[in-house]
Amino acid sequence: MHLVVAITGSSGVVYGMRLLEVCKQTGIKTDLIISQAAETILKLELGKTVDELRKLATQSYSPDDLAAPPASGSYPVDGMTIVPCSMKTLGAIASGVSADLIARAADVMLKEGRPLVLVPRETPLNLIHLENMAKLRRAGATILPAMPAFYHKPKAIPDLVDFIVGRILDVFGVEHQLYQRWQGYQE
Repeated sequence: MHLVVAITGSSGVVYGMRLLEVCKQTGIKTDLIISQAAETILKLELGKTVDELRKLATQSYSPDDLAAPPASGSYPVDGMTIVPCSMKTLGAIASGVSADLIARAADVMLKEGRPLVLVPRETPLNLIHLENMAKLRRAGATILPAMPAFYHKPKAIPDLVDFIVGRILDVFGVEHQLYQRWQGYQE
């Protein structure tokens, strides 16, 4: 398995970091693209540097590098996720504006019919956000908001993060034990 993982400037960079950790642990190759705004959020929310994040990925590219391999449909990857996905990035993809490598790689996933998982982390949502999400869903993207469940009885924040990361991996058909799956109601 080989995934493109993009992290944009929205709160919730912990989801992207944890996904990279799990991918590294399970042998999934990852190409990381991190936006400049995400670098700031990474330091603010986790006290981490972009270099620490890059160490978790197999390969890393600058968002300004439109000549990087993920910009081409001939580059063999199994899919892409943007986690978290800012509304700026979501809007650019929905509009077909590929001004950076993140939007271009996402556009490539859509045109090639490969899985594209967008993990928006915004609340509340306005009508433009919702219409852009609907447009992208119709185009083939999976919209997977960072909305953790509670049926698995999470004990701490990492449990909530693992639920979202597990759901992302589910879309790509990756087996994992990050959360307890629903077994039906039992008294």
